[in-house]
Amino acid sequence: MIIVTGTKRSGTSMWMQLLQAAGFPPIGDAFPRDWETTLKDANPAGFWESELRRGIFYQTNPDPKTGTYLFPEQTERLAVKVFIPGLLKTDRAFIGKVVATIRPWRQYLSSVNRLYVIEREAQEARRKDPDRPLPPPVVMSPIVEWWVENFSLISDIVTRRYPFYMVAYDSVLDAPEETLHAVFGWLGEGDADAAIRKVEPGLRTQDRESRAEVREEEDSLEPEVIEVFDALYDLVLKQAPLEQAFVDRLNQTNEALGPRIEEAVKAVGAARLERKRFMEAQRKPGID
Repeated sequence: MIIVTGTKRSGTSMWMQLLQAAGFPPIGDAFPRDWETTLKDANPAGFWESELRRGIFYQTNPDPKTGTYLFPEQTERLAVKVFIPGLLKTDRAFIGKVVATIRPWRQYLSSVNRLYVIEREAQEARRKDPDRPLPPPVVMSPIVEWWVENFSLISDIVTRRYPFYMVAYDSVLDAPEETLHAVFGWLGEGDADAAIRKVEPGLRTQDRESRAEVREEEDSLEPEVIEVFDALYDLVLKQAPLEQAFVDRLNQTNEALGPRIEEAVKAVGAARLERKRFMEAQRKPGID
């Protein structure tokens, strides 16, 4: 398979649209479930997601609903979106080539926060009883999520050594001809010109470093951590080689962020417990 991967809001949907335009059959739907009426503002051209976004492994293949099994040799030209945690679980036999997309952490922070607002507004719109509270959200600290997933992706690439092309989000929108000809040249097939015509720079909704939440998050990070975050994106943007010295810096940064990562994981666990208790309380019959 041709796997598109990245964090949420990193351009994975955009890449699925580009691959489809170039002639690669996609797995998934543009708007799964009710997303066309609830989340379309987040991705007007579609998400192209399936259950395989969680990974291609024993829990998703064969399909738990239909029993259909995907064979590696039958899916070589299919394009599928698999988020980074799912790629880490994906059986190596299904990893043909990986197109990984990364977004600057400041843009990601603004974009994912906007997504959470859209999701919450959709929940509000669907709520039949205005007096009934919504369940508490369960979300990871965006900056921790951005770091952990991208660091995990690089670690997985280094370990399992599958063919990959890592692309900066901005390079697709700012230099589509150069970027897409390079990527499709690496893939060895696909109509790059058709994909280029599909690029819509106007859909970028987040300006760089413009929001208060970004400045607040930046103030909470050590300068050396910010430097590595920026250097990681710059490395991909310039298509520079990943040298051992920089890998060492990534490992050191991950170690330094250990307490913050642990705190974020604990917060998610507490939020899940709170949500479980909330849902159980909602199911209990009222007391007169």
